[in-house]
Amino acid sequence: MNFFSDWGITFANPWLLLLLLLIPVLAYLQGQLGGVPAVIFSSVGPLKTLGKVAESKAGDFLAGLMFLALALLIIALARPQQGKTISHVEASGIDIMICIDVSGSMLTEDYNIGGQRANRIDTVKEVTRKFIEGRPNDRIGVVAFGGRPYLVSPLTLDHDWLFQNLERVRVGLVEDSTAIGSAIAAGSNRLKDKKAKSKVIILLTDGDNNAGKISPETAAEAAKTLGVKLYAIGAGTNGTAPYPFTDPYGRKVYQMMNVQFNEEGLKKVSQIANGKYYRAADTQSLENIYSEIDKLEKSKVELTKYTNYRDLFPWFTGAGLAVLGLNVLLAQTLWRKLP
Repeated sequence: MNFFSDWGITFANPWLLLLLLLIPVLAYLQGQLGGVPAVIFSSVGPLKTLGKVAESKAGDFLAGLMFLALALLIIALARPQQGKTISHVEASGIDIMICIDVSGSMLTEDYNIGGQRANRIDTVKEVTRKFIEGRPNDRIGVVAFGGRPYLVSPLTLDHDWLFQNLERVRVGLVEDSTAIGSAIAAGSNRLKDKKAKSKVIILLTDGDNNAGKISPETAAEAAKTLGVKLYAIGAGTNGTAPYPFTDPYGRKVYQMMNVQFNEEGLKKVSQIANGKYYRAADTQSLENIYSEIDKLEKSKVELTKYTNYRDLFPWFTGAGLAVLGLNVLLAQTLWRKLP
């Protein structure tokens, strides 16, 4: 039955397929008994003088058609069905807003991707993409922020669309400041009306709050009230790091710059909102942090499978009757037997 299973075909009455075993038995008996002679001779000797007798395969062919028609009709009785299985995956019940700092300091090149020096924003985008790929059943959204937050993508299960919008994230889209409090508030606002089992903000920044009308502590308190958990990640070196410039000749050069963020402040806001603070000094530690958050925020996913079946017995019945009709037609015309 591998032929049928390869095409996704099953049978409603598979036990009827046992009748196919009768076909070789009938073929054997037909071969042993032979057909009823149309004309009886007392001796075939005189016929030999008429010349060489051409061997005819007409009888074998017609018998083959009859057995093929019988096989097709037996298969039709077994009710072949072609099924298509459809899987429906329910969302995990975890909503995640990722808030990414796009201030000028995110161009600092103190990370590595594939052995090549990379800036913070490109590294964050790459690791964030991997994190999203590993959570296909979560609704995830992205907020980018500098001097103010802006929505990159609302919460969505369409992660292909999310990736397209993540590519748009870059330094310079908004004023060059760091409004951490406003970013937390924007993320919480996107989560507040959702009925998810778990609501999470992942805040990734390399600076200190120096813009916006909402303090990080106030925003964290509001997030806690809304049932939102906050994971804060401090990105990059907290101190001097290579920052790229273009010299008068158009060449890319580096200058060691003092890049600092308020580590204690990030610890405080994450604790207020029942989360945790992490330090991502290099690419590997950033990947490990995302991996830990991935493990902390897991939920069972509901998977429903159902199969739609399409009955194929009319096709086998029609084919069987067509072959039987061809048998009758040939027997009464081209290969008609003497009466």
